[in-house]
Amino acid sequence: MSQDAAPLILTLAMDEVSFGFFDGLRRRHFPPERNFIPAHVTLFHHLPGEQEGAIVGELEALCASQPLMPIAVTGLRFLGRGVAYTLDAPDLRALRRRLAVLWRDWLTPQDRQGSRPHVTIQNKVSPGEARGLLAALQSGFAPFAVQGEGLHLWRYLGGPWRLARTFQFAKP
Repeated sequence: MSQDAAPLILTLAMDEVSFGFFDGLRRRHFPPERNFIPAHVTLFHHLPGEQEGAIVGELEALCASQPLMPIAVTGLRFLGRGVAYTLDAPDLRALRRRLAVLWRDWLTPQDRQGSRPHVTIQNKVSPGEARGLLAALQSGFAPFAVQGEGLHLWRYLGGPWRLARTFQFAKP
């Protein structure tokens, strides 16, 4: 498959401080040999690469009028072999629903399902190791807020991702 036909992934672009916090945790707790990508909030896992032009046009139009979005980090979730921070993000869910309607004919079964926004900071470890990290993080957890500032469109390269475009939300 050519790189132009490789699938696209859409993620949230968050404020720099929040991204640094989550990415630092991911670098510390994700097995390094499997950590090909930075911390992220995935909106769509597999969009058709050959539709990049149409996808970019729709994202440019949408993001030009999308205000910055507040997102609440509400807790932690055990993933079986990892840990994620859970997010309460009504504006993000609404934006994702709008895009899902536009792209309904392109969506894979995984992307047709509802979205539960989260940031995975650990995966691919033993359940015991994951439970240990979950307990450690829960002991000092207090809800906090992050800000969604835009969207990142990535090209999936069989493990690693390559950033294709960033779309900024409208600033007040």
